Amino acid sequence: MKKIKKILAWSGLVLLLLIVTLAVVTASRQNLKYNAPYPDIKASTDSGIIARGKHLVFNVAHCSGCHTTANTDSLLKLGQEVPLSGGVVFNFPVGDIYSMNITPDKETGIGKYTDAEIARALYYGVHPDGSPVYNFMPFHNASKEDITAIISFLRSQKPIRNKVPENHLTVLGNLVKAFMVKPVGPVGPIPDAIKADTTAVYGKYLATSLADCNGCHTRRNISGDFVGEPFAGGGPMERKGLSPVTPPNLTPDSSSRIFNWSQKNFIDRFRMGKLVPHSPMHWNAFGRMTDNELKAIYKFLKTVPPAK
Repeated sequence: MKKIKKILAWSGLVLLLLIVTLAVVTASRQNLKYNAPYPDIKASTDSGIIARGKHLVFNVAHCSGCHTTANTDSLLKLGQEVPLSGGVVFNFPVGDIYSMNITPDKETGIGKYTDAEIARALYYGVHPDGSPVYNFMPFHNASKEDITAIISFLRSQKPIRNKVPENHLTVLGNLVKAFMVKPVGPVGPIPDAIKADTTAVYGKYLATSLADCNGCHTRRNISGDFVGEPFAGGGPMERKGLSPVTPPNLTPDSSSRIFNWSQKNFIDRFRMGKLVPHSPMHWNAFGRMTDNELKAIYKFLKTVPPAK
């Protein structure tokens, strides 16, 4: 009996030491800093470039879906400015994550950052202070032309002072941040420009580098890394008080949601807008995409390897 008690005591001590060690190491890794290149990006005041940026921000890239608490659709219909002042909270198992203020305010927004610092965050996942960016945005392989347009539009907005709360992480969140969250950068050279047309090539660019279709329609792990077959469907998305919504399979497999859809069916569905009230998909933003953009995405999805 004494031997058993002694073994239990030592086991308890070892476990305690492991827990303390893990806690200390986790705490020491909460403020890791990383280096990354500064892209040669400079905002423009050209009205055409700003207009392209506005189209990307409110439609293809759906930035307003995360960076405003206002009703984007109503304001756009009225011809009014949409305040991209952040503050939207996302309740994840890792904690409460708040979206940034991306207006040009010099105290609480992006006005305090250079164009190159903003571009580095979008391309390489590194904040101006060197901390890693949570991999929610898909712009790592966007063209310099499109990132220039987006930053140009953001610079043209009215500055709004809105101090966004700090992220509040759970114990799990601190562990994930310490050991799993790392900067994500481009795959290969960053393209200067991508020709906009109705080809599958352009559709792939839109779906993976701007619209982030794969971000929801491909299964990911808790740190955001892709672990499922591309576009074969994402994991269930749960929000408080609402039934889970699972992004469907978009591959050409017979089990796919869009297996029998024609190109017209595909475009028409986007023009219908949101049909499931609590769907997390940004239907209205994507519904403002051009016919050619949607044609390109449709053609690309038909080239994706079929998956159950």
